[in-house]
Amino acid sequence: MNEYIRPLPLFNKHLETVYPAIFRRIWNLHPISERITTPDNDFLDIDWYKNNSKKIVIISHGLEGNSKRAYVLGMTRAFHNSGYDVLAWNFRGCSGEMNWVPRFYHSGATDDLDTVVQHVIKQSKYNSINLIGFSLGGNLTLKYLGENYPSINFIDKAVAISAPLHLDSSCQVLTKLENRVYAIRFLRSLKLKVYSKGQQMNLPNINKVYSITNLREFDDLITGPLHGFKDAADYYEKCSSIHFIPNIKTLTLVINAKNDPILSEECFPKSIHNQHVQFLYPDHGGHVGFTLFNEKNLYWSEIQALQFIELNG
Repeated sequence: MNEYIRPLPLFNKHLETVYPAIFRRIWNLHPISERITTPDNDFLDIDWYKNNSKKIVIISHGLEGNSKRAYVLGMTRAFHNSGYDVLAWNFRGCSGEMNWVPRFYHSGATDDLDTVVQHVIKQSKYNSINLIGFSLGGNLTLKYLGENYPSINFIDKAVAISAPLHLDSSCQVLTKLENRVYAIRFLRSLKLKVYSKGQQMNLPNINKVYSITNLREFDDLITGPLHGFKDAADYYEKCSSIHFIPNIKTLTLVINAKNDPILSEECFPKSIHNQHVQFLYPDHGGHVGFTLFNEKNLYWSEIQALQFIELNG
């Protein structure tokens, strides 16, 4: 795999992170939208991009993202143009309509990913099912692969990009002054969403939402209690994918840039030795960045994912 060389104009990690999020546009993709029911009578909204193929990629987005984000659509286009069917799904509450039950999505909610995988399996047409996850979706994907879901036996390969393998320390990194713009953006969106939902149903600590000042407080008061964890620390410990990677038996690629402004040192493990998991740590790339300027409009992460999944595939 070739080393990533960032374009000269993107000379630091923040430009690498922000540029594609703001300026990248993906055109000429026309999804078929579907709403599927979860086992607890909630719903997940998914987007299909069909090629009448027997191989498919399932894409999971990041924190407060959705299936229409540029990084999702860029990866979608890369695989769709290579002959794959693609399914990009929205976490609960991320498709533009609030979900129905008193829970949201979180970094360890692998039951929802399994619901999507099972839905694909039931199509009875695919001989190759692959997973790709970005950021929170990357952590979710890795945790899922390391758990004992029967559906794992149907997964061919997986790629996790900019994945916070260790949630507690990554949350600490996100609170640094230099990362304040990211933290504020995430927190504002989460607070608005949970407050809106709190007007419809009873949620723990809803009266404290607007006094929350950082993401750890949010997870301490909202995410943790709402999803069965004691607090933020308990949530981070039980949902960090670094604890599940040793159990992965699916061929998997993890791509984390060393200059990612959101990832901690613990997200670059050196002591995990699993023959099924490859770690790729380019010096640059930012968070969900890896911009390249080329004729095919492919980003470096998309090229790596394509090469990895198509190898012997």
